[in-house]
Amino acid sequence: MAKAPKLKKVDPFTALESLRASLGQAGIVFPSLRVDSQMEQLIELGRVRADAAMRLADALRREGQET
Repeated sequence: MAKAPKLKKVDPFTALESLRASLGQAGIVFPSLRVDSQMEQLIELGRVRADAAMRLADALRREGQET
């Protein structure tokens, strides 16, 4: 059985801004993107329009093909 990778502690606000910038470069906006106030280690992605979800899926698919 494979072991789960060790998670390193990442500042959620830094992660949020990094994600927001990367999404923006791909032309994707998550209007509800925020740090979860109840569990500060979680990023709340919120709801997005269907076209934004498709752009995100396309960007992830392209990235997966490049590696």
